[in-house]
Amino acid sequence: MMRRTVRAPWQLLKRTFGWLVLFEARNKLLLAPSAVRLRRFEDTETARLAAVLGRPPAALVATVIATHRRPEALREAVRSALAQTVADQVVIVVDDGAGLPELPADPRLFAVSLARNTATAGVVRNVGIRLTRSRYVAFLDDDNRWAPDHLERALAALRAPGGPDGVYTALRRVLPDGTERDVLSVPFDRRRAAHEAFLDTNAFVARRTRSLHFSRLRRTPEVLPREDWELVRRYARHHEVRHLPHPTVRYLVNPDSFWTTWDTPDRA
Repeated sequence: MMRRTVRAPWQLLKRTFGWLVLFEARNKLLLAPSAVRLRRFEDTETARLAAVLGRPPAALVATVIATHRRPEALREAVRSALAQTVADQVVIVVDDGAGLPELPADPRLFAVSLARNTATAGVVRNVGIRLTRSRYVAFLDDDNRWAPDHLERALAALRAPGGPDGVYTALRRVLPDGTERDVLSVPFDRRRAAHEAFLDTNAFVARRTRSLHFSRLRRTPEVLPREDWELVRRYARHHEVRHLPHPTVRYLVNPDSFWTTWDTPDRA
C-alpha cells in the first residue's frame, strides 16, 4: 500500500498562496490599528503642507524622494533626479520629521517636512504623491541614485502605443564600500512575486491612478514584505506592469537603512 505524504498546513498554504501573500495578510490583521492612525495623520499633513505650497507642483512626471537624516546622501539623490534627460518633471522631497538640509536651488524642486516622525515609508511617499499633479509618478529614496536616462527609458515605454501602466528597471545593487553586489533584473510575474521579493519602487515609474498609493501599515524593519512589494503587486492587479532590463538605478544595500531590508525569513 502506497503512503501519501501529508504536508503541514503551513507548507501547503505557502505553496498555494506564496509566503509573501500570507505574511501580508498577517500584517493587515495585526497592524490595522496603526494604518488607521497614520491615514489620519497623512490626511492632516497633506492639507497643512498643501496650504504652504499653494498650487500643487505640476509636470509630466513627479519624482517623490522620501528622506530621514541623510543630508549628504539626499543631496546626491536630488542631483541625480534633477539631472534626468527628461526636463518636464517636478521633484518633491518629503522629510519624515527630522528637518531638511540645504538643497540645490532649482525651480523644479520642492521640499517639505512632516510635523513628526512616522517611521513609515508609505505615509511619507503618499504625502509626496498627493502634493503633486502629474500624469506619471516616480520614486527615489535618499540613499539611492538614478542614471540620467532612468525617466527617459521608463516614459518611452509608458507612452508608446499599447504601452503598460507601470514599468520598473533593473537595479544595480552596490555595497557600502562602493563595490557592486549584483544586478537585480527579474521580468514581471505577479505569481512569482507572491514567492519572491524582487520589486523595488526606486525603479518603478507608473501612471497616476487611484491605485497608486502605498500601504499605511507601520512596518518595523522586521516586518515583511515591504511597502514596495505591496504597492507594485496591488497596482498590477488592474494595471499592466512590465520590466525594463536595463539597469538605471544605483541601489545601496545598506545594513543601516531606515526603511528597507532585503533580508527574508526562512522559507523552507
